[in-house]
Amino acid sequence: MIQEFRAKNTETNSEENHYSIKFPFSLRASQKNLLKRRNTMAAQTVKRGAIASPRSALAAATPHAPVVGAPPQFIIIPSKLSMWGNAVDGDCVTAEEAFAKACHSPEIFITEAVAIAWANSHGVLNGAVISQVLQWMQTDGFRESGHAYNDGPHFSVDWTNPGILQSAISQGPVKIGIGADQLEAAYHAHGGKKGWFATGFHADSTEDHCTSLCGYGPIKWLAQELKVAVPAGIDGAKPGYALFTWDSIGIIDVPSLLAITHEAWLRQPTTVIKPAPPAAS
Repeated sequence: MIQEFRAKNTETNSEENHYSIKFPFSLRASQKNLLKRRNTMAAQTVKRGAIASPRSALAAATPHAPVVGAPPQFIIIPSKLSMWGNAVDGDCVTAEEAFAKACHSPEIFITEAVAIAWANSHGVLNGAVISQVLQWMQTDGFRESGHAYNDGPHFSVDWTNPGILQSAISQGPVKIGIGADQLEAAYHAHGGKKGWFATGFHADSTEDHCTSLCGYGPIKWLAQELKVAVPAGIDGAKPGYALFTWDSIGIIDVPSLLAITHEAWLRQPTTVIKPAPPAAS
C-alpha cells in the first residue's frame, strides 16, 4: 500500500506488512470451481448492486467534523486489488468494505472467497443497502484466522464541500453511493486498468453502485501517483479524486463526482481488529 501526504512517498509494500486472509481449507471443490469461473469472467463483466440508504438513516447520522490540517493532496494505493466478487455478483457494497480493509496499515488483503462468503451469509450477494452493511460491519465483519475485521462507527460526509470531503478522505476511504452508467463506460474505455479518467459526466439521479474515494489533489498529481499520463483535453491543474471501483483505481473530476454521487460515509476508524468470537456449535 502506498500512502501519499503532499508529495512524499511512504511505501509499505513488504511482505511482513500484509495480513493475508485465506478462505477455510474446507472449501468444497464445487465452490473452488465457481471461484475459478468468477475469475475468468472478471475481465469481461462488472456488476453493481447498491441500494440507497434510507433518508431516515442519512438524517439521523452524525456528520463528519473536518480536522484541521488535512494535507493538500493525499492518496492511498493498496498494493493488491480484487473484484471481490463484483464481476459476477452485485456485491459492490461488500467489495468496497474489502477495499477499505486493504487501505489499512499494515495492509489487510481480504480474499475474494471471504468477501463473497460474507455477502452470501448476510443475504447481500446481489443487492445491499449501504447503511445496513456499514451497521453490520461494526459487529460482524470479515472473519478469519481467529480475528474479526470490523468497521468503526460511521459518519455521514458532505461530499459537496471540498474541505469536509478531503478531510474525511485523509482519515480513511470514503464509501459513496453513485449512479454508475457513466462511470462504467469510463472504466471499460480504459480496459478496466488502473488510471482511467472520468470527466464530463451529466447529472444522474439513479443510485445503483457503491465505490470508494481514496485520494484527492490536482489531476496531474493523481495521475503521476497512478503512473499514467493525463489525456489531451483534460486540465491536469484541476482538482480531482482517486476512486476505487471494481478492481481498479481511477480519477474523477469534481463536477463528475458531484453529478453522480448520492451519499457518502466515513468509518472512524476504518478497521477494527478483534479476536473473532467462537463459531456457534
